[in-house]
Amino acid sequence: MSAPMVKGWCPGAYRPMMAADGLVVRIRPRLARLTAAQALGLCDLAQRYGHGYLDLTSRANLQIRGVRTGDHTALLNRLRDLDLLDADPALEGRRNILVAPFWQEGDAVHRLTLALLARLADLPDLPAKVGFAVDCGAHPLLTSDSADFRIERSASGLILRADGAVAGRAITEENAIPALIDMAHWLAEHITPDRRRMARILAAIALPPEWCDASAPRAASRPQIGKQNGGVLIGAAFGHVDAAALARVIRAQNLAAIRVTPWRKLLLEGGVLPEGPAFVTDPHDPLMRVDACPGAPFCPAASVETRAFARRLAPHGSGTLHVSGCAKGCARQRPADVTLIGREGRFDMLRHGRAGDTPERYALNPDDILAEVSGTK
Repeated sequence: MSAPMVKGWCPGAYRPMMAADGLVVRIRPRLARLTAAQALGLCDLAQRYGHGYLDLTSRANLQIRGVRTGDHTALLNRLRDLDLLDADPALEGRRNILVAPFWQEGDAVHRLTLALLARLADLPDLPAKVGFAVDCGAHPLLTSDSADFRIERSASGLILRADGAVAGRAITEENAIPALIDMAHWLAEHITPDRRRMARILAAIALPPEWCDASAPRAASRPQIGKQNGGVLIGAAFGHVDAAALARVIRAQNLAAIRVTPWRKLLLEGGVLPEGPAFVTDPHDPLMRVDACPGAPFCPAASVETRAFARRLAPHGSGTLHVSGCAKGCARQRPADVTLIGREGRFDMLRHGRAGDTPERYALNPDDILAEVSGTK
């Protein structure tokens, strides 16, 4: 069996990806925030043109799955009406910006994100997966999330840090974006067919030493489900959000806005924990330790069903679990304590690795895996 092809690009709104269940259309909220009107409109579009749910991605984007090819243009028009789409497809494709979600209007995160948005056209052509993180609150929250360029705050002030570097470049708000553009040009000059992301390039080529003169800050722990400054965080198992349920929460709580995080969690601005099973409201729920892609029959590369099986396995482990439909590992790029990789209707398994790593065991039956982890075998 040939290895599954890893896509060199991410689906967008203008450039969706075809899956077995239709087009996957990605929406990139500016500043990771949706007003109530935008969120309700997006929920309506997910029900009208997709399967009725939204996927939260590891880049704090949202996806509508199952869009018919003939409906794509109508969906784009509605996204424009909601001000969720750049008029220029090239700029839309460059707007891969992670934002620390607890920003306040007028603070450094807010100001620098707006400054970066205003200068996207000045960036060089870069691979579609290259991204940015504006993470300069009191403590960085996004260090484990995908970004090639990171604006952070150290003990001595703002720094610009390349992903994979242990130190950064001291910057000010005034020169932060010009410095980022300089670093982006450096990245563009060193990209090769085998090295297309910053961390891979830094493993082979050193940055200019003057860009590594400021110590990196210590990362903060990932925020947990529950009350947070400005609202509450709620979880979505596997990043899978029932659009109708989200719309009910927004209306019932009369929310002004919601914010999207890269952690399969939504921040309800000024909200409270909702009741009912649609969202995860217990920070200790084992489902929040589990990653699983849509799997079969939704993805043509998958030969196994994933999410229902992951739900059955979740209560029986104490560490992280990744159930992947194939060796691409789309749902989780970091190692997990246990990774299951679908292959020809069964699962291969390894511990402390990624879906693309060499398995330790092969061709396991789902029922045997469940019996083993639950101690009934």
